[in-house]
Amino acid sequence: MLKTLLSHVKEFKRDSILTPICMLFEVAMEMVIPLLMASIIDKGVELGDMNHITKIGCLMLVLAVLGLIAGLLGAKYGANASAGFARNLRQAMYENVQTFSFSNIDKFSTAGLITRLTTDVTNLQMSYMMTLRMGIRAPASMIVAMIMAFTISPRLASIYLVAVVLLAIVLGLIMKHAMKYFRQVFPRYDDMNASVQENVSAMRVVKAYVREDYETKKFHKASQNIYNMFCSADKVLSWNGPAMNLTVYTCILLISWLGANMIVVGDLTTGGLMSLLAYCMNILMSLMMLSMIFVMLTMSMASAERISEVLNETPDIINPENPIHDVADGSVEFRHVDFAYKKDADAPVLRDITFSVRSGETIGVIGGTGSAKTSLVNLISRLYDVIDGQVLVGGRDVREYDLEALRNQVSVVLQKNVLFSGTILENLRWGDKDATEEDCIRACQLACADEFIQKMPEGYHTRIEQGGSNVSGGQKQRLCIARALLKKPRILILDDSTSAVDTATDAKIRQAFAQEIPNTTKFIIAQRISSVQQADRILVLENGQISGFGSHEELLETNAIYRDVYESQTSGNGDFDEGGDE
Repeated sequence: MLKTLLSHVKEFKRDSILTPICMLFEVAMEMVIPLLMASIIDKGVELGDMNHITKIGCLMLVLAVLGLIAGLLGAKYGANASAGFARNLRQAMYENVQTFSFSNIDKFSTAGLITRLTTDVTNLQMSYMMTLRMGIRAPASMIVAMIMAFTISPRLASIYLVAVVLLAIVLGLIMKHAMKYFRQVFPRYDDMNASVQENVSAMRVVKAYVREDYETKKFHKASQNIYNMFCSADKVLSWNGPAMNLTVYTCILLISWLGANMIVVGDLTTGGLMSLLAYCMNILMSLMMLSMIFVMLTMSMASAERISEVLNETPDIINPENPIHDVADGSVEFRHVDFAYKKDADAPVLRDITFSVRSGETIGVIGGTGSAKTSLVNLISRLYDVIDGQVLVGGRDVREYDLEALRNQVSVVLQKNVLFSGTILENLRWGDKDATEEDCIRACQLACADEFIQKMPEGYHTRIEQGGSNVSGGQKQRLCIARALLKKPRILILDDSTSAVDTATDAKIRQAFAQEIPNTTKFIIAQRISSVQQADRILVLENGQISGFGSHEELLETNAIYRDVYESQTSGNGDFDEGGDE
């Protein structure tokens, strides 16, 4: 895990090295000052030598200034290194997420990924900065101060050594008990972020059903869980302060008492005692810094594990060694395909799927909810991989293609497509970044979107809000269809993507497809039989298996499920889920 994280320091290695060097230089300056102070007392004040006091005093001032400069430089380099480290972690996680297949994405919630990219990375950033600065400064200061104290009086310095060992044991126990709470608190952050995300994105539904109080209580519960976890962790960490104070005051009292007795018998000078007390404070302040670092590291360990999970997640779907970059045509063939979302699933979602489609054909796909219609078409663009059998596009197994080349030739329009913040033109150019305005207008005409765009105040330059919240469901679907057409794909998949448009517009879109893109293979998933009955052939799915495959007329004669649904929809306006019990 540590190797994975530190590999993202990259171009900030220089700052990461300079920070501890500056801290060590600052410690060196600070450690000399108590010795000079002892010299002023023993050789200057007690002997009345003003020249010595002036000379040593000026030297102390120079060392203090040098230490200050080193501290400032350390802070600067540490800030650069930690901020750069955080930037690289976010970038690396985001880039890795972009390579995930759908099966990888299924392992992480959206809210969880957001928390990892924000809160968890910020925790690591703070920990890294504290480690580079205090994590180097505190141990170095403590070790040097201990050595200097032993040179002055081994007997008194042994008090520090015992105190350090005892305090280290106490801090270790505190960290061990606090860690279990921090491991639990960040998944609670995921729950809270999920609550906020759902509430904001579905604000209209919340208000329509007057569920504000319910959503407020749900958020309060998530927030309260985080509060309780942090309180539990803080109760454990609160022992850190008393332990530190007890150690500090005990050391000061013991050194003062024993040191005074040693001065009386002549075993220690007054300046030596002052130096020991100064080193005592250095050691104990270093211990306090280390305790702060331990607290931060304890909290960030959970964050580090969560970040490493994302960074170490390898895509399930990758390019072959020598991929094919050209898709010959839009023909599609399934050969005894089995598919499950998880390899260890009890039963596959699709079982023994076998059919073939010629390039340019229009294929309707119908089936009840949960019959795996979307799962089937997702295999064509290799958004998932089959667990058994083969899916062929253009006569070649999809696993032989370059992923980008394959997906550029397969356009998918979902029922709940997403529009992004920006103008209509900017959204359309997701299909083809080089498309001219005329190309975009033509695609919108085919998708029956041009008529409502022209009525907008700024036409194609009208701004779309995040998620397409300022357009209707039918308008959003038509814009997404136009966006898909701009890719000029060999295969076009419409996954119930005309469900929000009226039947007349649906018919116009299908007619435009037949006339304008006759060589493009079209898969139309729908609940309405009217949307697919003009297709060349229709695939009927039931419980992940093919129940029938043929033209509208053939299925009416040979497939009882299709016939029942057709009769129910033509007579009673039912949909696929309301018929076909056989």
